[in-house]
Amino acid sequence: MTASPRFSGVLFGAAYYAEYQPSDRLEPDLDLMQQAGFSVIRVGESVWSTWEPREGEFDLDWLQPVLDGAHARGIGVILGTPTYAVPPWLQVLHPEIAAETSTGVRAGWGARQEMDQSHPAYRAFAERIVRKVIERYADHPAVIGYQVDNEPGMQLPHNEHTFARFVEWLQAKYGTVEELNRQWGLVYWSHLLSDWSELWRPDGNAQPQYQLEWRRFQSTLATELIAWQAEVVREYARDDQFVTTCISYSRPQVSDDELVGSLDVVAGNPYYKMQDGLDAASDIPQRDRWWHSSVWALFEWGDRAYSSAQSQYLVTETDAQSIGHAWQNHPPFPGQLRQAAFALLARGGRMIEYWHWHTLHFGTETYWGGVIPHSGIPGRIYREVAQLGGELRAIGSALDDFAPDADVLMLYSTDTKWLFEATPPLADATGGPDADAYAHIFDAFYRGLFETGAQLRVQHPRQFLTIGADELAARYPVLIAPALYVADDAVLRHLTDYAESGGHLVIGIRTGYGDELARARNAIAPGPLADAAGLHYDEYSNIDTPLAVSAVDGRIELEPGAAGVGWIDILELDGAEEIAGFAPSELGAGAAVTSTTFGAGRVSYLATVPNPELGRSLGRWLVPDTAHRRWDAGETVTVSSGVSDGHELVFLSNWSAAPTTVIAPTPVRDLVSGTAYAVGDPVLLEGRSAVVLVSAPARDSVVEGTGV
Repeated sequence: MTASPRFSGVLFGAAYYAEYQPSDRLEPDLDLMQQAGFSVIRVGESVWSTWEPREGEFDLDWLQPVLDGAHARGIGVILGTPTYAVPPWLQVLHPEIAAETSTGVRAGWGARQEMDQSHPAYRAFAERIVRKVIERYADHPAVIGYQVDNEPGMQLPHNEHTFARFVEWLQAKYGTVEELNRQWGLVYWSHLLSDWSELWRPDGNAQPQYQLEWRRFQSTLATELIAWQAEVVREYARDDQFVTTCISYSRPQVSDDELVGSLDVVAGNPYYKMQDGLDAASDIPQRDRWWHSSVWALFEWGDRAYSSAQSQYLVTETDAQSIGHAWQNHPPFPGQLRQAAFALLARGGRMIEYWHWHTLHFGTETYWGGVIPHSGIPGRIYREVAQLGGELRAIGSALDDFAPDADVLMLYSTDTKWLFEATPPLADATGGPDADAYAHIFDAFYRGLFETGAQLRVQHPRQFLTIGADELAARYPVLIAPALYVADDAVLRHLTDYAESGGHLVIGIRTGYGDELARARNAIAPGPLADAAGLHYDEYSNIDTPLAVSAVDGRIELEPGAAGVGWIDILELDGAEEIAGFAPSELGAGAAVTSTTFGAGRVSYLATVPNPELGRSLGRWLVPDTAHRRWDAGETVTVSSGVSDGHELVFLSNWSAAPTTVIAPTPVRDLVSGTAYAVGDPVLLEGRSAVVLVSAPARDSVVEGTGV
């Protein structure tokens, strides 16, 4: 069962590769780590060819001095299994383990994760090296936990045996080809099967039901990989050691809430654009899904990590200096490392671990900056990291039972994300399919709420269904279902039950339109939600330019420039009240935002994708009372709160170079400096600064359990 960490305090450190250094730096490196307040390092996960330089020839002792030296300095070690980068001898011995990126086309060697990790030959050799390494070091007192594999799920293998397993998976799920024909609608375009052997390969597939099931099947391979390795490692692990993996949430095989089910604790790797990317006044587009830009996106990563198991998480890799390639050099402004660390802790983090300690002198990641620069001489980054290490020691055990607050619950649908990568409702700037459409819709809601001070919890539909409607309504006053296209009747029924129990349900575009197999429902849209929403629609349209939105009779206060982008539903109201409307157009779209009472609660509908101005306007309307407002905080300040052991903790951060102040609404004490503030006292926030404050035990609050 995945749960919050069992250790006390916040772990702090970096990935460390003594084997990568051009000369022996072990002792001075470990001394510098100790002086910087490090309590953990991660080792060993990237060098299978060092552990096993030739087939069956093992060199297992080289790591002993690293573990001994770390233990002597009170630094714990997370030992990684080296299975994500295979050695050249294995590539030559078994070339068939290379992942086929399309049928018959093998990935080239020379990078990492080029293999099909479900291949039996790969599994046999991987299991052998895992057992050798873990058996050798499991009893070492420095080892506090294990990371199995590394950022799993990079490939979607099309190998022969993988496709054969896909067919077996479909047979187990559907039973007969006749049932598959019926469920997938294969009468369309003459695709009816008479035998399982007739199922076509995924390469040329254009059918959305096939696409969705192919991605669901692929996710089982990553989940199975991690569960298999975790089981092997636990044969050797002590009871006081944890097992995890590090998640890159953009990996195509990852269904994160399922993948973490075999682990003791969630861990992941947030990377983000620094400098202007962490400035409140900047709006920098995100060009790759694996890294983030803007303050709201950093917090969103934290809430996504918490969502994996509804529990605290570890940060196994994050920025120390520049990240990415040789042309991407954006080291942090002074103070930003501290701000980012506090932001991740504020949303449930219990470890901050940089990638990595020493900037490499060779390889693809030569200019991916570490805590120590190429010279090996500590500089500004090291000094800032050391300052943070001292502050985390001062915070101590204050976060052990911490659960972040949430004003709003958002549902995240991995199934819909996968579907929209192939058949999205939105177009990109060229008029082609927007493969990131799901993220763009989800992010529009998250950003709008975040930038008005609301705090968010993210859940997966599987988790959502395990909590009763009454409890959900009591815990989360507002629930947003953005683009929940792939959803069965049980999920949609639970949404209306939530509203009937007193919650405020907000429905976004495409929600309720499809079923669990992405089939358009044979019903008036938005399907089972239409009656509760007090509206329906037959028509919808993409829009090439933003369509202005204006308030109706002052029912909502809108920022100048509020508009919908990308899409509109042309609503017919059946009792719902129009809150805001679209500017007149030949399409005749009227209501943009509607709302109606339903049972003890309320159902609102947004008939477009909100631009930032409309998103923030909705945020203020949905959550008028936030911690941000209670602290009288300005636009450059974030306020994130939560409860730990009966105490309220508040994280304040000023994402600007200019100093500012906030006003304490309750007596608090700075956990790092010890400074006390009375009600009404100003709290000075220097430019690019962050503080964490604790109150006296005060309010009752539901602290979420784990594994929900």
